[in-house]
Amino acid sequence: MEPRRSQDHEDVPRPVVGIGNAFPASFELAEHRHRRGQFLYAASGVIAVSTPEGSWVTPPERAVWIPPGTPHSVRMVGAVQTRSVLIEPAAYEVFPGSCRVVGVTALLRQLLVAAAEIPTEYDEQGRDGLVMRLLVAEIRSAPRIPIAVPFPRQPALAALCHAFLERPSATAAIDQWASALALNRRSFTRLFRRETGMSFAEWRQQACVSVALPRLAAGEAITSIALDLGYDGPANFSTMFKRMLGVPPSRYRP
Repeated sequence: MEPRRSQDHEDVPRPVVGIGNAFPASFELAEHRHRRGQFLYAASGVIAVSTPEGSWVTPPERAVWIPPGTPHSVRMVGAVQTRSVLIEPAAYEVFPGSCRVVGVTALLRQLLVAAAEIPTEYDEQGRDGLVMRLLVAEIRSAPRIPIAVPFPRQPALAALCHAFLERPSATAAIDQWASALALNRRSFTRLFRRETGMSFAEWRQQACVSVALPRLAAGEAITSIALDLGYDGPANFSTMFKRMLGVPPSRYRP
């Protein structure tokens, strides 16, 4: 299969275009944007997508939806093979207007693989067109997975959130953050939920999982990750992880 660059297929006269590429370990795609929406799936490895609004990590069996025109960068964890589709916004207007991570079923995975091998100017009324329409239907029905770290727009709070991702801690307290912003606890809680759409505790857990996933994919020990994140030990970390993602952290180690 010949690799296809997304930038080369923005104006292909088809509503959906499949793309497949392979990237070496630690490869980074600098910030860019697409006129079309992009559904990005790592067939192997882990990808981390960053936008001005937040960060999304896609471990195995997950994909990320990136709306049209969204500036984003992509970091590969380990050697990564991607399968993705570019979707014409005018053709499918009901897709969500914000990034999100979704689950990838066995059928959706096979459709993504098939789409990357279909000619770009396929017969819309033939078999290839049917595959693409079914692919879009499966993407629409894919369940949302809570792996998101939204960034606030308020500059001082955003700076705290970015600093947290550099040195995440499961024991970070609301009172410390509120004090840093010269706010009382109640005012900080309201501000944080208004800016991120979630509570401080929820965001803190999401951030810890987002940081842990690439480290797990790189083969690091669960105990080391748990202790670095401020958990008492691997058991507490594993319980939180399984509660959020439905599987233990060992599921994401190579």
